[in-house]
Amino acid sequence: MNNEAMFEKQLQELLREIGPMPEPSYQKLVDLARQTQQSRKQLKDSIGKLQDSLDYLRVSVKYLLFDLEATRRENAYLKSLLQKME
Repeated sequence: MNNEAMFEKQLQELLREIGPMPEPSYQKLVDLARQTQQSRKQLKDSIGKLQDSLDYLRVSVKYLLFDLEATRRENAYLKSLLQKME
């Protein structure tokens, strides 16, 4: 069972357990549970966006390293041509 399913199961169990409480207390707990669930979803979405940003950063750094190595090879080649011309 993954974390998401476990969280949902535990939340449902909690709601069943607090069912016999007086209505105002019960409603407050239900509202709090829903807010917690919404906050968890927002956090999960934020983590997903952060992961996407990190992936993009990794690709960008790899490209920059590739470009740097290509520039170094080109510079070495041009230097060797200049030395041959001297």
